[in-house]
Amino acid sequence: MRHAAGRWRGVDVTAWYVVLGPLLLVTSFVPSLHHHGTQIGGVADRPFDALAVLAVALQCLPLTVCRRWPTACLALASAGFALDQLRGYHSVAGTAFAFALLGAGSRVERHRRITALAFTVAYVPLAVALARLGSVDAVSEYAMFYVVTALVWGMGSWLRSARHAEAERRLRVAEETRTAERTRIARELHDVVTHHVTAMVVQAEAARYLTAAPDRLEQTLTAVSDTGRQAISDLRHLLDLLNPDHGTRSPEDRTPHVGTLGSLVEQTRRAGQPVEFTEEGTAPESTGSAHLVAYRVVQEALTNALKYAHGIRTSVAVRHGEKEITVEVSTEGAGDRSASPGGSGRGLAGLRERVDVLGGEFSAGGRPGGGFTVRARIPTGSPS
Repeated sequence: MRHAAGRWRGVDVTAWYVVLGPLLLVTSFVPSLHHHGTQIGGVADRPFDALAVLAVALQCLPLTVCRRWPTACLALASAGFALDQLRGYHSVAGTAFAFALLGAGSRVERHRRITALAFTVAYVPLAVALARLGSVDAVSEYAMFYVVTALVWGMGSWLRSARHAEAERRLRVAEETRTAERTRIARELHDVVTHHVTAMVVQAEAARYLTAAPDRLEQTLTAVSDTGRQAISDLRHLLDLLNPDHGTRSPEDRTPHVGTLGSLVEQTRRAGQPVEFTEEGTAPESTGSAHLVAYRVVQEALTNALKYAHGIRTSVAVRHGEKEITVEVSTEGAGDRSASPGGSGRGLAGLRERVDVLGGEFSAGGRPGGGFTVRARIPTGSPS
């Protein structure tokens, strides 16, 4: 219902005038329909002649260009309508005048008040001329016709306002969508860059003290190199989202790349963090939103462990249920925060927002005996 209402608000009635104009033109020359059109005043019916053809053409044909030149369309249709009434043809083409007025009300953007005023001024001599030609209608009927035409103009104005409001709504939705996408990509960049760079910084710091142990130094430098390659790979996947043609890809291709939790834990171990990892259940084959958020929770928690509790035992427990994924990452000690590479403080807040969007629960805080714990319950029923 709401979608249908939005489509109606954005409709442009003049789009159909290209067909409507010729249709009214043909209909006006059907003999059985002569003198069955709009009639103002009491001018006697007159048989169609050459001027009747001109009056019908002036009223109907301008409708085909109403969308582009609404003011010109209204002027020509008004002239044709005046000729139709003064000569007493009273053709079906008189209906075209109402459509021209409606189209002008919905399409004219500049000088709207001047256009309405000019129409009002032009109507006065027409009414006077009809009265002098023997009209027996009361002044109230001329006034009523003017009120009806004003209502038609007002209806066109309402369509114009509704169309503009719909266009503004679409622009606003598009801007909100772009903002949400940028925020999402910013979060992914934060998670990927922070984790990999933190691991590389910790490994590089440790390498300074291993010059006397070539074997261990070689292992550490190899770990730094592997972490750098993984960071480049992950960044490439994220930068692919910014390509102009990424919107033509399938949802699976647009999903940010994530590795397995096992490889993430192993990378953290190579950075010098003792991590105990347990995983229950089977992870889904497809990388849906729940799996991605679970991965990011573990990634951010391990990044913080490297920053603030480097070298302190850390445990990671993940359970894949039928309807949810639960994650718990804990460190056993307070660590030395002064030795950390530093951070923006946005990681945990971003995780909380991610989990909340999926209708889950998230908590992060200190443990009574020291240390820090991150917990998340992530429903798997949300669409990816």
